[in-house]
Amino acid sequence: MTGPIITVMVVDDQRPTRMGLTLIIHKAEDLRVIAQAAHGRDALDQLAGMAARGERLPDVVLMDIRMPVLNGIDATAVLTRRYPAIRTLVLTTYDQDDYAFGALGAGASGFLLKDTRSAELHQAIRAVAAGDAILTPRITRQMLNQHMTRRAVTPEQRDARQRLGALSPREREVAGLVAQGLTNAEIAGRLFIQPDSVKKSVTRILGKLGLRDRVQLVIILRDAPDAPM
Repeated sequence: MTGPIITVMVVDDQRPTRMGLTLIIHKAEDLRVIAQAAHGRDALDQLAGMAARGERLPDVVLMDIRMPVLNGIDATAVLTRRYPAIRTLVLTTYDQDDYAFGALGAGASGFLLKDTRSAELHQAIRAVAAGDAILTPRITRQMLNQHMTRRAVTPEQRDARQRLGALSPREREVAGLVAQGLTNAEIAGRLFIQPDSVKKSVTRILGKLGLRDRVQLVIILRDAPDAPM
């Protein structure tokens, strides 16, 4: 094995699910579960304790949505604010747009169903840790289309259009592909360039727009559905 270990926290109110996910994750040599939590409050308390003791925090948190005490969406919002370096990947059995939009709006970097195959889960964790967004094509399409029927232009839409105007034509092309849910490697293949060049372009785009990650870029494009791509 080469490269650093990606550390993970699993948050789910069902102990068998936590154990199952941990076993699946440990099948990959570069992934390691370092903490488990039964709900969002438990996760936040554990992270606070780890930080106070100077321990390494997880790179990625796998977060269930429906949990007692503190649900996954509210926990993700707090986690993102307190620990901006940690990426959250939401796992749920419910394939409903409201859950996806709520989690992504709270700061999650990805959204997957719990029946995702082991290899796909491993790759999703790696991608999120590397700064990619994990969005199923249907969720991405819904995010981009959900405001298309609005007739009034909101302040958010105006702001999004103005900010997108700072991008070069090439950057707008890359942004459009990111919004389709493509990874860096897929964008590189589409544009016939190196993945490292795509990564640099995405970093530059996020910097120009003042965005935290690729999910926020999708949300910006959602709020400016007629922005030139």
